[in-house]
Amino acid sequence: MNWDRIEGNWKQVKGKMIEQWGKLTDDDLDVVAGRRDQLAGKIQERYGVAKDEAEKQVAAWERTVSDDWFDPPGSARRPH
Repeated sequence: MNWDRIEGNWKQVKGKMIEQWGKLTDDDLDVVAGRRDQLAGKIQERYGVAKDEAEKQVAAWERTVSDDWFDPPGSARRPH
């Protein structure tokens, strides 16, 4: 998944990030605001892992992102 797409749909992916990294708060994700490097930094901070480990986690999570996470423009949100 293209990180620009994730950044552009930040509000929609925040919930998925909290599922993945439960120690991250809404405030943390508001500070991150779609910036990949900031996300890795918050993961380092909250989980006490090295920078390379945080980057690996972000990269692995990024590979799980799929198009069905995002609503097509102009469509009603589908119930899950």
